[in-house]
Amino acid sequence: MLTRSLLAITQLGAEWVLWLLIALSIASVAIMVERALFFFSRRLPDADAIARLLQAGDLQAAKQAVEGRPGMEAEVVRAAVDQAARGAESVEEVVAGRIERARLDYEQRLAFLGTLGNNAPFIGLFGTVLGIIRAFADLATHQGGAGGASTVMAGISEALVATAVGLLVALPAVVMFNLYTRWLRRSAQRSTVMGHAIAAFLRGRGQG
Repeated sequence: MLTRSLLAITQLGAEWVLWLLIALSIASVAIMVERALFFFSRRLPDADAIARLLQAGDLQAAKQAVEGRPGMEAEVVRAAVDQAARGAESVEEVVAGRIERARLDYEQRLAFLGTLGNNAPFIGLFGTVLGIIRAFADLATHQGGAGGASTVMAGISEALVATAVGLLVALPAVVMFNLYTRWLRRSAQRSTVMGHAIAAFLRGRGQG
């Protein structure tokens, strides 16, 4: 029974693998676009200026600058300013918590891109193997001859397309996964800097 199932799969060749890769490619492009809109809508272009306001102790001006803005940095500034009355240590704890909570939103669906980037070439290779098996099965059916050889060459050439498509699907997924991961890391770093700026001001005021 198992042998018959395996033979049936090999007879399908690489065509179904190509369709699978096309479907995965469409899904990955949709995720790339959605994540791009998500990250761009949460940018904070004036993050350095806001950090300077925090370091100078102008907390209300910094809070007003991020009023109504989405994103990790804006959330951190608002939460840190609201927590400032409780001291530097409390601010640092709140900032760390906000960053970790925001990470969950930023990391959504990135695992799909990372997994697809790592495994799409193997899916394509699997399709190539199936296509080659089918090509040699066709050769056995034709029992050699020029017609059989041309059938095998056509089958192998079609099978190799699966590997090429697998690589084509994987490369953009890997590039965008690395880009979004770096973007997330930089947002977390800027948020940490802002939290430290408030904490440093509060500590300096306490010592003064």
